[in-house]
Amino acid sequence: MSVIDHRRLALAAGAALLTLGGATGCASLDRTGLGTIAYETANKHLVQVDSPRVRGCHRFAAAGAVKVTNRTRVDLVMYPSDHCAGGNTVYIPTATADEVAPGAGVWRSYTLVH
Repeated sequence: MSVIDHRRLALAAGAALLTLGGATGCASLDRTGLGTIAYETANKHLVQVDSPRVRGCHRFAAAGAVKVTNRTRVDLVMYPSDHCAGGNTVYIPTATADEVAPGAGVWRSYTLVH
């Protein structure tokens, strides 16, 4: 193989890697929190959410959540409002669980920390 053939091969390989990298970069915009979020509602129902999207506000069931177990690879922030806003938030790191204090109300929504 000549030097020119090696350069052409290198250029083709580089172009292929750039294309693959670009596709991967765009895919990361729609990432998920790989794993599950398990929660108990105020009505004692158990719910499991599989690999929720990293971006956006997620609502719990209408009764709200009183206990959350984070089995995803990202941390969570719990909110007492339906729209992931306001104070009295609770931070739940990956591979941990938390529950509301007696008389504190329920969590209505959550976000994933990215």
